[in-house]
Amino acid sequence: MLKVIELFAGVGGFRLGLEGTKGFEVVWGNQWEPSKKAQDAFACYARNFEGKGIHSNEDISTVNEKNLKDLVPDIIVGGFPCQDYSVARSLSGEKGIQGKKGVLFWEIMRLATELNPKYILLENVDRLLKSPSKQRGRDFSIMLASFRDLGYSVEWRVINAAEYGQAQRRRRIFIFAVRNDIQFIQNKAHLEDSTMLRTEGFFAKAFPVLDEETKKFHGFPLTEDIVDISDNFSKTYYNSGILRNNRVYTEELTPIIEEPITIGEIIQTGVDEKYYLNENALEKFEYLKGPKKIERIAANGHKYTFSEGGMAFPEPLDKPGRTMLTSEGTVNRSSHVIRDPETNRIRILTPVECERLNGFPDRWTEGMSDRMRYFCMGNALVVGLIERMGKRILEVENEDLEALKEHPQQLSLPV
Repeated sequence: MLKVIELFAGVGGFRLGLEGTKGFEVVWGNQWEPSKKAQDAFACYARNFEGKGIHSNEDISTVNEKNLKDLVPDIIVGGFPCQDYSVARSLSGEKGIQGKKGVLFWEIMRLATELNPKYILLENVDRLLKSPSKQRGRDFSIMLASFRDLGYSVEWRVINAAEYGQAQRRRRIFIFAVRNDIQFIQNKAHLEDSTMLRTEGFFAKAFPVLDEETKKFHGFPLTEDIVDISDNFSKTYYNSGILRNNRVYTEELTPIIEEPITIGEIIQTGVDEKYYLNENALEKFEYLKGPKKIERIAANGHKYTFSEGGMAFPEPLDKPGRTMLTSEGTVNRSSHVIRDPETNRIRILTPVECERLNGFPDRWTEGMSDRMRYFCMGNALVVGLIERMGKRILEVENEDLEALKEHPQQLSLPV
């Protein structure tokens, strides 16, 4: 059983996916929403996992990492926000680098430095690969260099959940870091980078891709000085890649598409009247989701035309859902609107249907307001993807255990 520390836990998507494999135990989970007095997500997490591990509702920056050492975690997981990861030298120039205060990635690195887990699995929005816009790839390069400096190899993959059989077209980047002394890294050291990404690496086994030629690939070394990366480095990153021995290889890969779950398969019957649209809301949705060209004036006085294409209205029930946002359920362009097949009337999705889009059990977020239920699901990840990754981590771990059986470490007894 692998011991897990879950950061930025939300309502527990990582935990649900990992524990679904029966091979993980979350020993400590942290969820803190600094801008809200009511900690709805934490309350949901604590209720659903009552009596299992330690539940922390505190600012992660105030957590003493040394207090977690006795938990001996094998893996750290978390979905963290996309922020500015730039670094600078300390004022004295002698105490290493300093990341921007409040950037949560550095909290992950702080805990990883002290706890030295075998594995780290993180999730983020896919624009991370291109940020910031004026120095493309800088932030992701800083992250890779940070893992490198801690003694980890890294794989990443941008995954659209619907392309691997899930109910939502949600694209996210997943980052898997493995400590370099783990047998999986040593066993694969002789393999080409492209082979790792296509057939033999961490993501390739769980999320198969087409073995076809692509013109979008390249490799390069990472600059040794992370401050120099922050100041000057810029690279193009594709949807898949690997970092080993300070060398990065990245390639645009095409998934082998699996049949997705459709919206029609996850909708409820007997839906409450409050989810149906009145005439006013219906008119607003028709406008928001329709095509439009609007003349606007920029701050400098320049006139321009804002153009926006139309969206399906209502949503087709024979396709998976679009990416769910935290504004789901409100009158805005991104909310899902369907024609209920039972009543033939137009309505928004219910909170339970949104839970199903992410693969959560029905009524998982019950107990908070509908607005917060939508918000939490807009922030959540797709549980089915994490369960696949969990199974793959167990396979990686098994390679390590088999190696120990074949070559048991010699114990030196005190004289």
